[in-house]
Amino acid sequence: MEPRGWLPLLLQLGLMWPLGALSEPRLRVFVVPHSHMDVGWLHTVQESMQAYVTNVYNSVVEALTLEKKRKFIAVEQEYFRLWWDGVASDGQKGRAHQADESGCRLEFVLGGQVMHDEAVTHFDDQILQLTEGHSFLYETFGVRPQFSWQVDPFGASSTTPTLLALAGFNAHIISRIDYNLKEAMQDNQQLQFVWRGSRSLSAQQEIFTHVLDQFGYWLVPNTRLSLSEGFYWDGDPVFPGPPTDGLYPSMEIPVTEDTIPSFSSLLVNNVLARATWFRTPHVLWPWGCDRQFFNASLQFTNMDRVMEEVNKFTYQHGISVQYATLGNYFQAVHTHQLSWKVRDHQDFLPYSSEIFHAWTGFYASRSGLKGLARRASALLYAGESMFTRYVLLAPHRFLDPAWGLQQLQQLRWAVSEVQHHDAITGTHAVKVGDMFVEHLSTGMQGVHKLMASIIQDRSPANSGPEPGGHFAVVYNPLAWTVTTIITLTVGFPNVSITDESGRTVPAFQVQSSKEMPSAYDLHVLTTIPGLSYQHYSIRPSRSSQEATGETAPFVASTQHFGHRLRRRGGQVGCHLVPVENDCYTVFLDTDTNLMHSIWERWSNRTVRVTQSFMEYHVKSDVNHGPISDNYVFTPSGKAEPAWEAVRMEIVEGPLVTEIRQYFYREVSDSEPTFAIYSRLARGPQGSDGELLCHRIEQEYRAGPLELNREAILRTSTDLNTGRVLHSDNNGFQMQRRPYRQNMWNTIARNYYPMVQSAFIEDLPSRLVLLSEQAHGVSSQGNGQVEVMLHRRLWNNDKWALDNDLTLNDSSVVHPVLWLLLGPKTLTSGLSQRSGLALQHRPVGMAPPVGNQKAVTLPSSVHLQILSIPGWKYSSNHTQHLRTLQKGEAGVQADLRRVLLRLQHLYEVDQDPVLSQPVTVNLRSVLGGLGSVVSVEERSLTGTWDMRMMSRWTWSTRDPHRHRGNSSWPLPLPRGPTVTIYPKEIQTFFIHFQEQ
Repeated sequence: MEPRGWLPLLLQLGLMWPLGALSEPRLRVFVVPHSHMDVGWLHTVQESMQAYVTNVYNSVVEALTLEKKRKFIAVEQEYFRLWWDGVASDGQKGRAHQADESGCRLEFVLGGQVMHDEAVTHFDDQILQLTEGHSFLYETFGVRPQFSWQVDPFGASSTTPTLLALAGFNAHIISRIDYNLKEAMQDNQQLQFVWRGSRSLSAQQEIFTHVLDQFGYWLVPNTRLSLSEGFYWDGDPVFPGPPTDGLYPSMEIPVTEDTIPSFSSLLVNNVLARATWFRTPHVLWPWGCDRQFFNASLQFTNMDRVMEEVNKFTYQHGISVQYATLGNYFQAVHTHQLSWKVRDHQDFLPYSSEIFHAWTGFYASRSGLKGLARRASALLYAGESMFTRYVLLAPHRFLDPAWGLQQLQQLRWAVSEVQHHDAITGTHAVKVGDMFVEHLSTGMQGVHKLMASIIQDRSPANSGPEPGGHFAVVYNPLAWTVTTIITLTVGFPNVSITDESGRTVPAFQVQSSKEMPSAYDLHVLTTIPGLSYQHYSIRPSRSSQEATGETAPFVASTQHFGHRLRRRGGQVGCHLVPVENDCYTVFLDTDTNLMHSIWERWSNRTVRVTQSFMEYHVKSDVNHGPISDNYVFTPSGKAEPAWEAVRMEIVEGPLVTEIRQYFYREVSDSEPTFAIYSRLARGPQGSDGELLCHRIEQEYRAGPLELNREAILRTSTDLNTGRVLHSDNNGFQMQRRPYRQNMWNTIARNYYPMVQSAFIEDLPSRLVLLSEQAHGVSSQGNGQVEVMLHRRLWNNDKWALDNDLTLNDSSVVHPVLWLLLGPKTLTSGLSQRSGLALQHRPVGMAPPVGNQKAVTLPSSVHLQILSIPGWKYSSNHTQHLRTLQKGEAGVQADLRRVLLRLQHLYEVDQDPVLSQPVTVNLRSVLGGLGSVVSVEERSLTGTWDMRMMSRWTWSTRDPHRHRGNSSWPLPLPRGPTVTIYPKEIQTFFIHFQEQ
C-alpha cells in the first residue's frame, strides 16, 4: 500500500523515522477510552442520567461485546450504581459482567461514589465515599479497584495517595497542578514518581504516581500540531433528554477515506509530542472528555478506523496504538523496572491554571453547603455507632434493623455525593446546589428519625418529663471520656435540671440567647464516657419559696458597651476589660470593642491578639481584567475593613463567659453584617477539663455581603512568624506554607485550604485555629492569619450567566473556629484531640441504654468508624467469587459483622509520649458491645483481607524506608491485640457472637 499523504509530510518535518527503519514499534500508545461524568455540576444527577449517563453505559457495554479489542474505564460509582439498580436489563448486566472479567475490557478505576475533591474534603469523608463505591463493586462483581483516576480535582493533596495505597492501589493518576510546575516536570521527564504522602508512614503507603501532561484527560489539540477539532464523533449531549432524531450538536465529521489522514496525523503528532515527556516508551492517551461515549457504537467505530490506520504504518513511524485499561498501561511501565524519584509528603496546592487564575476561591465558595456537609458527616458518624450499639446490645422490640440500615445508607450516599469535586467546592450551578442540600437534609432527617425510633424502642412506657419540660439525652460519639459544656435552648429562664437518677445537676447556667431574644441558652457541664449517654430532665423551676432542695439556676449577667467607631489612628489599649478562665485571660479594649491581647497561663506570656472583619473587593466586568468566580480568587487589591462601628456585650456566668461583638458596616445600620461570639468555659481542674479549658470557642456571623466582596476574619498578633503558615491536608496531616512572592496575583497564590486546622508560631508560642468546616486560610503579614468565611460574586461572563455559576450568595453563614494559644509542646498534644472534640461534639438525641459500658481508647488513638455496613458479601474472597459465579444473590447482610477503623493521631516526632506506637486489645476495648468472636484485618475500604493483599513494588532512587514495606502481606498480629504506629489507619471486621 502506498503511504498516505500525511506520512511524507511527517518525514519532511522530522517527526518520523525513515521508511523501513524499524521492525518493532519504538512507542506503544495505550488508548484509554473514558467519559468524565461529573456527579452534579451544571446539571443535577437525574438530569445527567436522563440526558447521557444512561446511554453511556447502555451503549458502552454493547460496544464492548461487539468488538473484543475495545476497552473502557468506569469511574463514578454513583452513576454506575444508579444505572445498574434502576435501568440495566438482565441482558445488559450480563454483558457488563462479561466485559468486566478480570478487568480485561471494562475496568473500574478509583471506584468511589464520586471523583472527590482533594482540597476541601475531610479524609474521613474521602474514605467513606471510596468505601461505599468499593463495597458495591466488590459485592456486585468481586473486583477491587487498584488504579486511581483523580484527573479533575483542582489541585492534588498528599492525603489521597496515602489513602489509596492503604486501600490496595498500585498506581495513582492526577492532573491539575500548577501550570508552571507541570511545564517544568514535563521538560525534565518528572511527571512520574513514587509519592510518599505521609512523612510518618513512609514506604508503607508509597504509590507510583502519574501526572497527566498538559493535554489533561481530554483531547484538546495543540494548534501547532492539529489539523482538526478532535475525536468526539458523538457530539454534545442534549438536556433534558436525547434528541429523537439522534442528531446531536457539534458532531465531528466521521472518519472517511478523505478525512482519515487528518485524524491519523493528529494522533501521531500528539503522541510524538507527549513521548518526549516520559521516561518509558509508553504513552498514556486518554480518549474521552466530559459527557462522552453516550453513543459508544459511533464513537468506537471511528476510533477503530483511526487506530487501524496508524497501525498500518507502524514499521515506518515506529508507533503502535492499542486499546487499553489503566492496568494495561501501568503494567507496561512497571515491567521496565526503572528507578523512580521519590516525592515526599508535600502536596500540589494551590492550583493555578494560568497567571491570574489561582484556584483558591473555591476554598470558601458556598460556605453554607460546606458547613452542612460536615454537620451531616458528623451526624452520620454518631448515628453509625449508636445503631451499632443498639443492634449488638439489645433485642429489637419495635425497630426493624433493615429499616435502620436504610436510613444510614441514605445519609452515607448523600455525604459521599457531596465530596464530588464540583459539589463541596461550591463550583456548581444553583439548582445543583439545591439538589445537594436536599439529599443531605433528607438523609439527616432519616438518621434523626432512626435515633428517635431507638429512643421510643428503649424508653420505659409512660415515662416523660413533667408538663412544660422535656428530656435531653446527650450521646458522646468519641471513644474517649469527654468533659464539655453542652448548650440547650429553652423557653424559660428559671430551670430545674436532674439526671437519669433524679439527682439535681449542680453545674449549669442560663442566659439570653444571642440571636433569639425570646429564648434562653442553658449551659450544662457534663462528663460522658466514650460511646455513652447522659440523660437530663429539664423543667421550669418552682418559685423560690417552693424550691427547697433544688439548686437555684444562675442567670448570667450582661455588661453592655455601646458603639465604638473604627479607629484610624490614636491611642488604644488604655481601658482593658479582662475575661478569664483557668487557662486564659482575654483582654478586651473598650476604646475599640475589639480583642486586645491574650495571657496564657502555661508559659505566663501575653500575646497581642486582635480580630476584625475585612473584605477583598473584586472586579465583575470580564472586559476590564481578571475576575473572581466560584473557582478562582482574584482580588483587586489588599483587604479593606468591612465595618465602621462595633458594639460589645460580655455575658458572664459561673460556667461560661461569652463575649459578643457586633460589627456594623455603617454606623447607622440597625443590624450588624458581622459578629463574633467568643466563649471561655470553666470546667473541672486536671485532665478532665484540659481540653475544655485550653480553647477559646468562637462562632461568627457573616452576611449578607454586598456584591463582589470576599469576607475574611483577620487575626493579627505580635508573634514573629515571618508569614509562615501551617495548614492541614484534609484533616490528616499538616503542611508548612512559606509565603511566596509572585509577580502576578500574590495574594491569591498564598491562600491554602484549611479543612480542620491551621497555625502560626514563633519560638515561644503557637496560635492554633481549629475549624468546623473548610475555609481558605492565609498569612498575608507577619503574625497574621486570615480565614475567608464567605463570598458573594457576580460577573458578566456569558458562560457563567448561562449556567448560573455567578455565586450570587446572599446567605448569612455561621462558621465556628476554636482558638488554642500556648507553647508548641502544649498545643501539639492538644490540637488533634481538640479538633475531634469540635468535629464530633456530643449529639443531643440518643437512646438511654441501661447498664451501658464505655468504650475507651488510648488518648492517641481515634475511633474513626464503628459501623454495621450491612454488606452482603462473604469475607472469604474465594467463597464470594463462587457465589457470584453461581449467579446467587449473595449472603444475607450480617448484622454481627462490624466495620472498625482506628487511627493514630500523631506524627512520628510530634510528641515524646503521644507519638509512641500503641497496643490495643480489641476484645477488651469492645467488650462493652458484646462478645468478640474474631478479628480480621482488612484494607482501608474493607474489600481486601490483608493476608491476601500484595501491592506492586516500585524501585526508587531513595531506598530509605521507615517502618513497613511497600508490598503486602505484612506480618499480622495473632488474636485481638493490635499495634498502631504513628499516623497509621487500621481497618478491621469485628465479628460478634449472636445473642
